[in-house]
Amino acid sequence: MTNFTWPLVGGILIGVAAAFLLYFNGRVAGISGIFFNFHKKNDGGFWRIFFVVGLLAGGLIVKLVNPDFFSYALDLSYSKAIIAGLFVGAGTQLGSGCTSGHGVCGLSRFSKRSLVATLTFMAVAIIVVSLVGLL
Repeated sequence: MTNFTWPLVGGILIGVAAAFLLYFNGRVAGISGIFFNFHKKNDGGFWRIFFVVGLLAGGLIVKLVNPDFFSYALDLSYSKAIIAGLFVGAGTQLGSGCTSGHGVCGLSRFSKRSLVATLTFMAVAIIVVSLVGLL
């Protein structure tokens, strides 16, 4: 398969999962919202647990079926990964959602707010990658 096949398959699966969640449950598949509201069980939010378990199980199944699938090296120290994760979390809070919520679900619903958020996410990512690449 080409270098674009698996990302394409992954993108299609994410889109199908988001569409199913919206169609069958009336919920937007924003991972940060699902994760941050994980504790809300009394609002019928038990589905969040199944969603997160499904995410983890999917990765585990892929790892078991094809162990080489995740065998790649990241040129990133733990300190940079932690700092990057904190910035992503802060950006998610500031943007009232993450890339999956705004980029996948919001854009597919023609949300102007999601368009602005996604463009902001992409611009900041390009700037950060450019700056870190210079260091």
